[in-house]
Amino acid sequence: METTKPPILVAVLIIMGSLLLPPSLSCTTAADCRPTRPDMLGPFYKPDAPERASVGQGYLLSGAVRSSKECSPIPQAKIEFWLTGPDGGYHDDYRATVYADSAGRYRFESNPPRPYYGRPPHIHIRVSAEGFQALITQHYPKPGTEEASFDLVLIPAAN
Repeated sequence: METTKPPILVAVLIIMGSLLLPPSLSCTTAADCRPTRPDMLGPFYKPDAPERASVGQGYLLSGAVRSSKECSPIPQAKIEFWLTGPDGGYHDDYRATVYADSAGRYRFESNPPRPYYGRPPHIHIRVSAEGFQALITQHYPKPGTEEASFDLVLIPAAN
């Protein structure tokens, strides 16, 4: 005898399951393209970081910048990064600006972020693009990893 789940239960499971997915998963459809969760700016942000794709070695962060509407790529989005150096301090040497390519992809290399003042290792990120709300978030590397994929999903600006 074949059993089926009632439609309401299936809908609840789908909704609950989607709430459990981490915001950094790559999105492939409009339904998967929830906006990236914002996080705090922190006290060490400085505008006009140098344009460069590397501020060290040992950790590679890559992904795509996408619109929460239809999950379309956002070419030329401006992505600013800042993190602590190997000594645990914030310095200009560990700040960078990267622009997404024509497919919305980006790549950033740094030293592995270090914890400081009781905070876990993290990389601060600020993303801006014409026609979209700016996003301030943070990426938290998994311990022992040397690379990660982190898509940045922006909300279109209100007209």
